[in-house]
Amino acid sequence: MTIRKTLTLAGVFVGLAATAAFAQDVAPDAAAAAAEAPAPAVQPEVAYIFNTLLFLIGGFLVMWMAAGFAMLEAGLVRSKNVSMQCLKNVALYSIAGLMYWIVGYNLMYTGVDGGYIGSFGTYSFDPVGGDNLATGYSTASDWFFQMVFVATAASIVSGTLAERIRLWPFLLFTVVLTGFIYPIAGSWQWGAGWLSEMGFSDFAGSTLVHSVGGWAALAGALLLGARKGRFAADGHGIAMPGSSIPLATLGTFILWLGWFGFNGASQLAMGTITDVTDVSRIFANTNLAAAGGVVTAMILLQIIYKRVDVTMVLNGALAGLVSITAEPLQPSPLAAILIGSVGGVIVVLTVPLLNRLKIDDVVGAIPVHLFAGIWGTLAVPLTNAETSFVTQLIGVAAYGVFAFFGSLIVWAIIKAVIGIRVSDEEEALGLDRSEVGVEAYPEFAVGRS
Repeated sequence: MTIRKTLTLAGVFVGLAATAAFAQDVAPDAAAAAAEAPAPAVQPEVAYIFNTLLFLIGGFLVMWMAAGFAMLEAGLVRSKNVSMQCLKNVALYSIAGLMYWIVGYNLMYTGVDGGYIGSFGTYSFDPVGGDNLATGYSTASDWFFQMVFVATAASIVSGTLAERIRLWPFLLFTVVLTGFIYPIAGSWQWGAGWLSEMGFSDFAGSTLVHSVGGWAALAGALLLGARKGRFAADGHGIAMPGSSIPLATLGTFILWLGWFGFNGASQLAMGTITDVTDVSRIFANTNLAAAGGVVTAMILLQIIYKRVDVTMVLNGALAGLVSITAEPLQPSPLAAILIGSVGGVIVVLTVPLLNRLKIDDVVGAIPVHLFAGIWGTLAVPLTNAETSFVTQLIGVAAYGVFAFFGSLIVWAIIKAVIGIRVSDEEEALGLDRSEVGVEAYPEFAVGRS
């Protein structure tokens, strides 16, 4: 009985082996036939659903970056200013959402092709149960995805000006930045404006989002001045360690995760196999660029300073992410690593430069978002043959002039009218107590009478 069972099993295995061999013979022919066959048409309803889903998933990933910025900033400021940074980040995200609905979206996307500005007015979503397939996606999902980008630009400003700026002047500037400066600048490219017509390319916003936020932060830092005690009389920088490296590291990882939505969903479509393949490639290149920024920053720090500073490494990751954002699709894996690596170099070399210029950037946002954003935008023609260095340079310069001087004027007006900086005594006490009221008003504490 045992022998008969053994022979039967052997026969089965021989049959399976023969079938597999036959399948290997016919597989190339089948694959060739499939390749020659026309691709099936995508149903509009299916494309609409998947495109909308991409916007929603990408949107909540970018929204999660707001938590990343909050944690990064909370970890890099001193303990007496942590609550202030948390408050600013939840407030600026809310203001960005309101302003982008009230006026921002229409300013960015309802202009004339080749123009300089959109139109004023609130944005209207599809009606309840709407089934308009002409757009290819739900209008509310598009608005949501674009809105979270605006909050990112405002978060950049928050970190740079931490520990000495008053709450309400900062929020007033946020209203102008998210409602007017950013949308008008965005209309030039993503709103089919004059830079788009010229051939300028910025896939996910190295310049449109990151350098615009960086220019606004730089303008504010110049008018606001450095923190008391940040620089010695001889100009030498004095370190002011943050409250929590683990918190800053967590914030960096959250931002890294959110960046997959930031770059990946900027493909703006997921209704075809081609689109899904490209989104996957963008994910991979984004991750490689960040990794390149980290490793390069570590090596360079060891060579120059004989030790590795964790905050610089965290910013190396972010600089790699910013650098690849202008063109995350076209680069090869090696090119993505190199682009991100240059971002890591930029951080290591320009943070000390800001110190020598006595520009106080608490979290290093200007090197990460402004300088690496410029690099990423200028690097686009290295991998995208349809762009040119001249056009990219024109775009970088145009955004720089508009965002920097526009922000500088707004900051100057706010400073002249209501002031922007806390007093020396309030700064020494910490903004948590002087501006937010932490510990000063125990009746606000949850669970306490």
